[in-house]
Amino acid sequence: MRIWRCTVRMSTELHELPMTDAWIFPDWPAPRQIRAAVTTRDGPGVSLPPFGRFNLGLRNGDQAEAVSDNRSVLQQALDLPAAPRWLRQVHGNTVAVLGPLPSPDEPQADAAVSHLPGTVLAILTADCLPVLFCADDGSAIGAAHAGWRGLAAGVLEAAAEQMQIPAERILAWLGPCIGATSYEVGEEVRAAFIDHAGEAARCFMPTRPGHWHCDLAALARQRLAAAGIARVHGGGFDTLTDPRLYSYRREGARSGRFASLIWLEST
Repeated sequence: MRIWRCTVRMSTELHELPMTDAWIFPDWPAPRQIRAAVTTRDGPGVSLPPFGRFNLGLRNGDQAEAVSDNRSVLQQALDLPAAPRWLRQVHGNTVAVLGPLPSPDEPQADAAVSHLPGTVLAILTADCLPVLFCADDGSAIGAAHAGWRGLAAGVLEAAAEQMQIPAERILAWLGPCIGATSYEVGEEVRAAFIDHAGEAARCFMPTRPGHWHCDLAALARQRLAAAGIARVHGGGFDTLTDPRLYSYRREGARSGRFASLIWLEST
């Protein structure tokens, strides 16, 4: 395994660090004991084309050994307190409540929460929306994978509920996803959201008969607001047009996956 040195120094000011070629650090007013980061394809990994260097997904055709090496490098580069807790994501709304000790199998879930320091939550995406959560006192963290199916099924609300704190105490950060002008969907997607809340119509713009541009981040903000979560940060990315990020729509079934991570350090 190749060992890489990371030039980004982790500190108590992690959440204020800017985007670099290898990492994106959320800009949100999280407590100091909350750490979060998003990887990019330009990170210090060993994957070969077409996967860039830093593919972290095991189920898209990359060599398992390369992905395993990348995951080990990730833990070292970010000085994580433990290996990330990967999920078997299925575009649903199941939430795994996790502690620091890994299990032999990845939980089948599309969100995870933890109240224990040392647990690293991880979401893999390549156009879907990753959402990170934390309590304003640093007592709980959460992470969710919100493609349109999971978002419509209430995965964000389910993750927030499992944090077991009042909604007004939750902060959320919207990570990189496909942008509204890059994401065309059919009428069934639009109907899934409008049938739940009529205001969702504002997040769709018609393109051609029976097709719409869909703003995933705006839909997420609506769903979070309806759940009482008003402190929402992030957004403004487009995985399709940003070459640093993996995109299923740009690269197809052999697209890599980048990770959105959050963990709670010991005080």
